[in-house]
Amino acid sequence: MIRVMVWKSHTVASYCLVALLVLTLAGSVKNSHGGGSGAAAGWGRNCEVWRGKQMMERPCEELYIVGEGETLHSISEKCGDPFIVERNPHIHDPDDVFPGLLIKLHINLPE
Repeated sequence: MIRVMVWKSHTVASYCLVALLVLTLAGSVKNSHGGGSGAAAGWGRNCEVWRGKQMMERPCEELYIVGEGETLHSISEKCGDPFIVERNPHIHDPDDVFPGLLIKLHINLPE
């Protein structure tokens, strides 16, 4: 009985993984050919490449992509969210943050 339940859970997990891969590949093909709009197509910035100082000075959004040289501390100060780790359970080690990591923010900028 336990062996059947384990097998079924592995089957479901495998199907979910395949579906996620298909969706990811479909999105990347669509974006690489200039298709799509809004957030999926360059975050509303005409697919331009952001580097260095530009990346550090970009506005805070609810879904935020970590840029080169950014830390959770610098993002927290910039966007006014002191609880980044609590809102992002996929971040297991606050020191293990890398460019391209997607994080969720609650933006509290001073007015």
